Amino acid sequence: MITNRLGGLAFGGDYNPEQWDEQVWKEDDQLMREARVNLATVGVFSWALLEPEEGRYDFEWLDKHLDRLHANGVAVDLATPTASPPPWFTLAHPDAMPVTRDGTRLVHGSRDTYCLSAPAYRAAARRIASALAERYGDHPAVALWHVHNEYVTLCWCDHTAAAFRVWLRAKYGSLDVLNETWGTAFWSQRYGSWEQVLPPRATQWHRNPGLLLDFSRFFSDEVVAAYSEQRDAIRAHSDRPVTTNMMLPGYQNIDLWALSREVDLVSIDFYPSAPGLEAAAEAAFTADRARSFAGGRPWLLMEQGTSTVYDRGRTLAKDPGEILRHSLSHIARGSEGALFFQWRQSKAGAEQWHSAMVPHAGPDSRVFAEVKETGAAVAALAELAGSTVTADVAVLHDSDAWWALNSDGLPSSDLDYHSSLRAAHRALWDAGLVADFAHPEADLGRYRLVLAPALYLLSDAGAENLRRYVEGGGTLLVQHFSGVVDDRAQARLGGYPVAPLREALGIRVVEYRPLRQDERITLSDGAHGTVWSESLWPEGAEVVATYTHGMLAGSPAITKNRCGRGTAWYLSTRLDSTDYGALVAELLDDAGVTPVLPGLPPGVEAVTRQAANGDRWHVVLNHRADTVPLLARTHDLLTGQPVATLPPGGCAVLRERRPR
Repeated sequence: MITNRLGGLAFGGDYNPEQWDEQVWKEDDQLMREARVNLATVGVFSWALLEPEEGRYDFEWLDKHLDRLHANGVAVDLATPTASPPPWFTLAHPDAMPVTRDGTRLVHGSRDTYCLSAPAYRAAARRIASALAERYGDHPAVALWHVHNEYVTLCWCDHTAAAFRVWLRAKYGSLDVLNETWGTAFWSQRYGSWEQVLPPRATQWHRNPGLLLDFSRFFSDEVVAAYSEQRDAIRAHSDRPVTTNMMLPGYQNIDLWALSREVDLVSIDFYPSAPGLEAAAEAAFTADRARSFAGGRPWLLMEQGTSTVYDRGRTLAKDPGEILRHSLSHIARGSEGALFFQWRQSKAGAEQWHSAMVPHAGPDSRVFAEVKETGAAVAALAELAGSTVTADVAVLHDSDAWWALNSDGLPSSDLDYHSSLRAAHRALWDAGLVADFAHPEADLGRYRLVLAPALYLLSDAGAENLRRYVEGGGTLLVQHFSGVVDDRAQARLGGYPVAPLREALGIRVVEYRPLRQDERITLSDGAHGTVWSESLWPEGAEVVATYTHGMLAGSPAITKNRCGRGTAWYLSTRLDSTDYGALVAELLDDAGVTPVLPGLPPGVEAVTRQAANGDRWHVVLNHRADTVPLLARTHDLLTGQPVATLPPGGCAVLRERRPR
């Protein structure tokens, strides 16, 4: 565990000393001590300096900085620089540059410019990872290895096509099986040789959904393979843990369950896409997903911006106190620290306006003052290292369902996978709960309530698993347009969803009726739906609410069904956020799920971490603009004093000792 090497939770960020001179390095040493930095990510974008020409390495400059950081009490997360190949690589291997879906070949001048399937790129990535590990595998500064950065670049070139065909041969064995799986009898798409199979490049109209799904699966496997090659090259020379940073929620076209199984430490980046309370909810969403992908193992917030909130073409500054609250939200949910991109704001280059721990204004700034406050808070929470977070509720998450829902030609363009996941998580967050994410085929027995917001694709095994979960006493909410295609992206026949789930739900969906753009419908219980509606027939289920107008007037909109010892609910439209929250609150009540600290008002976040010996810590974050009373006067780790109220934007970590 990395916290064992650090002696507490991690705090720091990406450090790029090659952008600065010796005078700045000396100031960095002092400021890092002031901010209590104990971990710096080094070398992420340094390929051109580390390997100035093919096969010739220059490590002397890096030697000095690792030694300097170590002497200053700062451990290093040493990165392989393979997310940003240098210009010489482009000229030497032009075929390794990515090709867009429409056939445009890109050139250097940005980051992430490579084809992951190009043999020259993969070989160069392995070589530099091995060279770094051979030199620094036992260096006392190195606490963690950081492979690549945010694997993201899709490519549709001939290298990708060749690799895709190899993957398909291994999966299907024969063209007959592939043709049947993809339904190529439609539109005269039948393949007569493997060479005819191409990636889903730009074409006239809709692309084959089976092809799209399998290409996403293939690319995810390519990422895992490329990461694993570098990881194994490092492990040949070093025993330090290895990771790569993941971007959430949908920036990377990767099965994050699969990638998480290959890393020693799950690490993630967090950049909110809306300000204020939305950013706070998004931090919880990101952290809960990361903890779930980690599956009980350590995980780490690898990147966040000190003052970076993306909002529809603008980059907004964070409000005072949000640096600390966003950091503590991740730590509350299990992160072994809080890191940033980056330490010092660049004075030149493509990300010169990306916020940093030391901004352009320098250390006498609000941002650096809040960085120091956050560093002190993280240091005060050292005793939380190794403690865990548990949840009574889960949201189902499956990359196959996401990829399938990205298919062309669906009945509505408003069926967005990740927004559905976020809406489900937000309803639980508003109810004061921490939530896990779980795969539909995983063991769900420990959860009292499971939400399935977007299971367009559901395997037979997943459907059977959900039926067993309900029969065993669980409460399940399945939402519209779920279980309608199998794991080949072929439609389920005979009514939806797939039979085992249909039996648990006690309903049969016979027709989909997407709503007009901006259409809003009213249900019999007063709730309001948008985007979607369905014609469904009860087959044992109780009707909770009906549609009130149009051809569906009087027909079921929301149902629930007793199945074994549990209850399965079905929601056939997309409810407004308020109405959806009310429905989830009703299910929580039925399932007997309550917040860890009941009685806190909306906008106050509370999460509990627990040690193996039974000690607990309640992290409480006040996102409101008013002072909030706590239920009891309790010791606060952040201040070292008893605390009875939280001021606007205030934070507290309340220690609860188990009686000895």
